[in-house]
Amino acid sequence: MRFGKWVGLFAFVVSIYVLWQIRQVLLIVFAAIVLATALNQIVKALQKIRIPRGFAVGISVILLLTIASGFFALIVPSIIEQLREFTSLVPKFLDQMRLWNDWLLKVIPEQVLNEIQGLRYLTQGLQSWLDRILGNFFLILSQSLNIVLNLLLFLVLTIMLLIDPKPYRNGFLLLFPAFYRRRMDEILHKCENSLVGWIKGTLLTMFLIGGLSYVGLLLLGVRLPLINAIVAGLLEFIPNVGPTLSLIPPLLLALLDAPWKAVAVIALYFGIQQVESLIVVPLIMKSQVSLLPVVTLLAVVVFANFFGFLGLFLAIPLVLILQTFIQEIVVKDVLNNWNSPNVINAENNIALVDVNLNPELTDDSIINKG
Repeated sequence: MRFGKWVGLFAFVVSIYVLWQIRQVLLIVFAAIVLATALNQIVKALQKIRIPRGFAVGISVILLLTIASGFFALIVPSIIEQLREFTSLVPKFLDQMRLWNDWLLKVIPEQVLNEIQGLRYLTQGLQSWLDRILGNFFLILSQSLNIVLNLLLFLVLTIMLLIDPKPYRNGFLLLFPAFYRRRMDEILHKCENSLVGWIKGTLLTMFLIGGLSYVGLLLLGVRLPLINAIVAGLLEFIPNVGPTLSLIPPLLLALLDAPWKAVAVIALYFGIQQVESLIVVPLIMKSQVSLLPVVTLLAVVVFANFFGFLGLFLAIPLVLILQTFIQEIVVKDVLNNWNSPNVINAENNIALVDVNLNPELTDDSIINKG
């Protein structure tokens, strides 16, 4: 290769390395874009009743902060009280695990025990795991401080993007050739619609699952029903994996009381998931972009592996954006017109021939139009 190509390749590798190093910041920026997109729907609704955008943004932010403050004011005290109860239940749970361990050692044949390595140390392993958590208190505290700082950055970025999103959108469009900016503007609009539909459907599902879980756990007499219901609602944000993970805490707490209660918890969560699959999802699917179950599962696993906690929660919106770009650019604009080298997308009138005949498509008119 020529020297210029080597320089370009080196610059590309360095860019990828830098982007990888700041991946957490990029995820925070993306999360801010998602929230700003959701709040922008409220701003647009207020603008339709002739409220200036500045006031509409202020009302939207105040509404968000009011909901968040009300949530913390009403829910957090109960959560703290139930967390204290949970802390007091940990020794009892470990004692119960020791009893089950001793019972298993008596019931299971010795030959089987020799093949199952580590069964004798199940309780000791749980105890050492708990000790490590308590011993790393200061590490957990520092991580909590980092989370708070990232949360503040997230909120500031969201407000800044919400106040005036046009310059950021136009700046992104300038990265593309002039003849393709109109098409890219349409693609961004489809991405926005996909995100809004997903947010609406997900929020509705989270509230319904959380409410049903709370009522069911309360009727069954399972301890810490509020915390378990909140966990069930929040983990609904993570498809496929989240509902399974939300079953573990109430199941363990039910086992402390009676085996039948654990079976009842399993039946309750199975019933809730059936209600979600057969009733809730079909009702809200019209406003969402459908994703194959295998794609959602792989997306959660892959993004969680590469990007950690943020990747776990942002996996689905990231996949929605990627799916929209692939469908619109790769499939429609490239593959569907593979035999038409002079045409990029006839349906959207962005042919290269049209560009030469219509100079207004090559200037910044679409940028100025926003």
